[in-house]
Amino acid sequence: MAEPQNVSEADVMVNAPQVPLASQEREYLAKHQDKPIKTIVLLVAMEAEAAPLIEHLGLTLQKDAIPPPAPCVVYSGAQDGAQVHVVVNGKCSTHGVDNVGTVPAAVTAYLALQTFRPDLIVSAGTAGGFGSQGARIGDIFVSTATINHDRRIPLGPFEAYGIGRNAAVPTPNLQKAIGLKSGVVSSGNSLDHMPRDLEIMRQHDTAIKEMEAAAVAWAAGLFNTPMFCVKAVTDIVDGDRPTQEEFLENLGAAGKALQETLPRVIAFVAGKWYHEL
Repeated sequence: MAEPQNVSEADVMVNAPQVPLASQEREYLAKHQDKPIKTIVLLVAMEAEAAPLIEHLGLTLQKDAIPPPAPCVVYSGAQDGAQVHVVVNGKCSTHGVDNVGTVPAAVTAYLALQTFRPDLIVSAGTAGGFGSQGARIGDIFVSTATINHDRRIPLGPFEAYGIGRNAAVPTPNLQKAIGLKSGVVSSGNSLDHMPRDLEIMRQHDTAIKEMEAAAVAWAAGLFNTPMFCVKAVTDIVDGDRPTQEEFLENLGAAGKALQETLPRVIAFVAGKWYHEL
């Protein structure tokens, strides 16, 4: 029998045996020493997304907590018995806009992990959602896993590396307590997407499309630090409206939903052990 040719990285994951969720949870928790969550880092790409949370929690600017030339900005404080650090990617010195995308996210995450050694890291922000996965404008999703949809490397083992799937710390109790939806979060470095990107996202049952989470998950993995995402839906990826138009129209509403949810997430996870999430 001839060997199959041109197997895509998406096919590698689609054809892999599906592991029951309870087994996935046990496997994840077996790889991380169970302990109470006392230090939490929230990573946010855009200043406008972070500002309401910083104000609500009464966090204070920690100048040079992560020193230059890193552009990220840190706000810290005590909340619900835990130490909370909100770390924003900062501004591009050349263009004056927020540092979005996987490169600044990976750098910021690594530096925050190295500086604060948190018990938990959360990638928070706005994102596109798939209507086929039950997403609606303003919905809040928590991640079950992260992948990359635009790292296509059809070179043997580099295929799975390109997808870069990382499981999130299981959060069934958090989801139930706050009423959050859940699903796979996929990252890429463009606001829009190519047809092949969409194919890969669909083949991985992606619920949320955004630009940072997979990079944060990769950095968290280096430190073996549990991580999950909290994402508010601004636009419907598999809808019929232009992404940028829908994003701008709904950014305010999605941002409000996010800022109402994140303090509840912090209150829930603070002091709990990983197995209690």
